Amino acid sequence: MRHRISLCALALAAVVAAGCGSSGSDEPDAARSPSAGTTSPADLCTTIITKWARKIYDSGDTTYGDYQSMALSNGQYMILREVLDAARAERSRGSAASGRKLIDHQVRERCADRYRHGGPSGGPWT
Repeated sequence: MRHRISLCALALAAVVAAGCGSSGSDEPDAARSPSAGTTSPADLCTTIITKWARKIYDSGDTTYGDYQSMALSNGQYMILREVLDAARAERSRGSAASGRKLIDHQVRERCADRYRHGGPSGGPWT
């Protein structure tokens, strides 16, 4: 039993050491380019705004809440509000499903446009 615990401890130490070791690059971690699995700013914008837009739209709530508690910048919050206004207008003319479809399309389009050149230039909360 002691031998098995020692082997487990040794394996754990090897895993920890491998994860904490140098990557072989002289550049600091933040200076290296992101991995292929990194989410782009436009995709992250789309994901988070779509999540909140659907939640608010489906609840029928007319209030939005605080943009900071939603982890949105002011600019992303403005996208959320404008898209929800358009989706509600679409729902009144058509159906709830057509409003949801509009949310998906407009959020993706607006986030792509917002991050087309890498991101907004007015600071972190724009």
